[in-house]
Order: sequence, then structure tokens, then C-alpha cells
Amino acid sequence: MKTVLKILFTIFLLWMIAGAYLLNTEHPKAQVVMGLGVLYMSFILMPLFIYYRYKDGKYKKYVMNSHKDKKKAED
Repeated sequence: MKTVLKILFTIFLLWMIAGAYLLNTEHPKAQVVMGLGVLYMSFILMPLFIYYRYKDGKYKKYVMNSHKDKKKAED
């Protein structure tokens, strides 16, 4: 999964570089290329990254739990 994320991120960077080049050359489809790059990042790259980072439940120590807080306050 880590390798897949690196490949997808590299594709995203190349896509954005190509879009920036097209914007500088005032190509008529430059806005479309940049917009598709943002959609790619937000709907493909970020969900995969979030799944990869939090699949093992490491985030649970950062989640506030009101039941634990009440028990600590009572003690």
C-alpha cells in the first residue's frame, strides 16, 4: 500500500506540474487539467492515504472519550 501511495502521489505531482505549465502557456484546457488534478487528489489519493494511516486503529488514543473523562473526574 505504501508503494501504491508513493506512485499515486508522484502521478499527482506530475499532473500538477503539467497543469501549471499549461496555465503559463495559456492553453485553453489548462483549467480543466488543474481541476481534474484536484479531484484526483481529493477523491482518490486522500481517501487511500487516510485509510492507510488509520487502518490499525492508532488514532484511538487521540479520540476523546467522555466515559473515560467522567471516570477520571470521579476518582
